[in-house]
Amino acid sequence: MSIDFKELQKEIMRNRKEKGFANDITNDFCRAYEELSEAFSRYNKGQDGVAEEFADVIIFLLGMSYNLGFDLEKELVAKVEKNKKRKYRKEKSPGGKDIFIRIKTPEDP
Repeated sequence: MSIDFKELQKEIMRNRKEKGFANDITNDFCRAYEELSEAFSRYNKGQDGVAEEFADVIIFLLGMSYNLGFDLEKELVAKVEKNKKRKYRKEKSPGGKDIFIRIKTPEDP
């Protein structure tokens, strides 16, 4: 199954309008953060519903992208490709855990 981001954005916006939600970007940033926090809380407590909270985050991101005129699908694909080309070095944290530090290059400053 493939997802058409633009159609999904239109459906999200239609539902928001139907339910009477305002298009308030500042509030939507806060709500997306709130949903991500809820996902972390559920995960941290070993509770079900983490994926549903992730879906809420994506709904807010798609709605905000629509309102701001961003082609989120294009940006997502470009970012995945950019990340594939990035270089990292592995180091140890003071606690002995592996951490990855991005190596800045002329192509990826």
